[in-house]
Amino acid sequence: MLSFKLYENYMKIMGPLGNLMFYMQAYKIFTTKTAVSISLLGFTFSFVALSSWLIYGIFLKNKPLIVSNLVGVVGTILVLIFTIIYS
Repeated sequence: MLSFKLYENYMKIMGPLGNLMFYMQAYKIFTTKTAVSISLLGFTFSFVALSSWLIYGIFLKNKPLIVSNLVGVVGTILVLIFTIIYS
């Protein structure tokens, strides 16, 4: 059976990797200079959700939650900024 510690280490890698999608979206917006098909409302909800999980992780002092959601929050902020600039 998979141990908790092993799975926690796995999540330290997979959590941030999963949130790299926000950076890919931000990069696409920045390089194409268009955010026509981006949902500002959707990414705003993502920002609120990720920020909530980040705060929860801080309260729990859970490194995988903190790192994963910090990566997501920063990426979402980039998407939101670029969406506002290039809309």
